Amino acid sequence: MAHLPLNKTNLSPADGLPRPVARKNLDSAILDSLAAFVDEQGIKPGSRLPSERALGEALGVGRSSVREALKRWEALGIISLKQGSGAYLNVAVSPNLLHVPLLLAKPEKVKDLLQILQVRRALEGEAAAVCAASASDEAIAGIAACLQKLEISHDSGGSPDADWEFHQSIYNATGNPFFPQLIQSMRDLLHQLWENPLDLNNFANSSYPFHRTMFEAIARRDADGARAEAWKLIDSVEAEIREAFPDDA
Repeated sequence: MAHLPLNKTNLSPADGLPRPVARKNLDSAILDSLAAFVDEQGIKPGSRLPSERALGEALGVGRSSVREALKRWEALGIISLKQGSGAYLNVAVSPNLLHVPLLLAKPEKVKDLLQILQVRRALEGEAAAVCAASASDEAIAGIAACLQKLEISHDSGGSPDADWEFHQSIYNATGNPFFPQLIQSMRDLLHQLWENPLDLNNFANSSYPFHRTMFEAIARRDADGARAEAWKLIDSVEAEIREAFPDDA
């Protein structure tokens, strides 16, 4: 059973001022110990984690510290916190799991949004290809369920949340924890693409058919086809922006 020793004696003054090193070390140590505990216990994606109290006892820390660690994992997409039910693991974790904060400036120009699309094109194309090559049948069924929800939502006017959930299901289905971690760390930035920041009429509507063609390529285990359809989806959004703002792109 993983146990985290608490040691608050490493604070030392520098030029008369305390350095908050212990707090940072404690936060990182809790996340590392939590990842080790989940790995040792063989907790698999889709399974519920032990309660905050049980985790605190196993790690040798208080419930509040565990709660903060779980919130950070939720922000990275590693777990889902369900009210009244607990924390559920979304992706496999190990002691080598990294918790990397990604700081990005909020885009203000057309050029910034196009640069964001470049990053998304690279990540989403590869995620779709990895899914086609190695995702489990259960994971692909999960993508199909999200696609169905997206199509129902689109027929009734569209929902950014349903669209985001579909794309997130693809990153999760790769089985590679770094995909959802990267996307979650960029969530606020990427979400602006779903929020139509340029106030275009029917923004990204041309990309809608490629959601299904990308899924169909994943379902038939066509990695190259899945990557190509993902690129078509992103490229269609880029084309809309360039057409609307030819002088700013």
